[in-house]
Amino acid sequence: MKLGLKNNEVVIVPFDKEWKDEFNKTKTEIIQNTNLTPTQIEHIGSTSIEGIRAKPIIDILIGVDSLTTLDKAFFKDLQNIGFYRLKVERPNEIVCAKFTDETFEIKTHFIHIVEFEKEKWNQMLFFRDYLNINQDIKEQYENLKESFFSTDLKGINSYTDYKEQFVQSIFERMTSK
Repeated sequence: MKLGLKNNEVVIVPFDKEWKDEFNKTKTEIIQNTNLTPTQIEHIGSTSIEGIRAKPIIDILIGVDSLTTLDKAFFKDLQNIGFYRLKVERPNEIVCAKFTDETFEIKTHFIHIVEFEKEKWNQMLFFRDYLNINQDIKEQYENLKESFFSTDLKGINSYTDYKEQFVQSIFERMTSK
């Protein structure tokens, strides 16, 4: 299993069953080095969706009581296992990444820290679970991701924007349940 992408690189690779093992190994490491419990840590992103092509980066969702009360010690604990807080600005979310080495050029894992069992937490888990149980929707998502490469668009922001309408349409299904 090869993990990692350079900054602004977009590549998708065939599904790899080892992604789940890598997530579980990382989850154990996080639990051993922070005060987080297993229920606060989930595998998300395309590597958590069975059978579809994905960027070779493990996405991890961490739920905390409040983003505003996280202290330096929490981020130091994450840094001790290789996760560094990024300067990414997202509403109601803090992002950390793990890199292959000290050059910080290739990211292998992302941690998305959100408030536990609040809207963003619920949306991310719903998206993963909904695609995992709906084969046709999963295939639509994979086809959409692959079609990005037939456009003139480049970079991770364009890739994320390209998928955004689809992602939002899945979130809307959560509220209509």
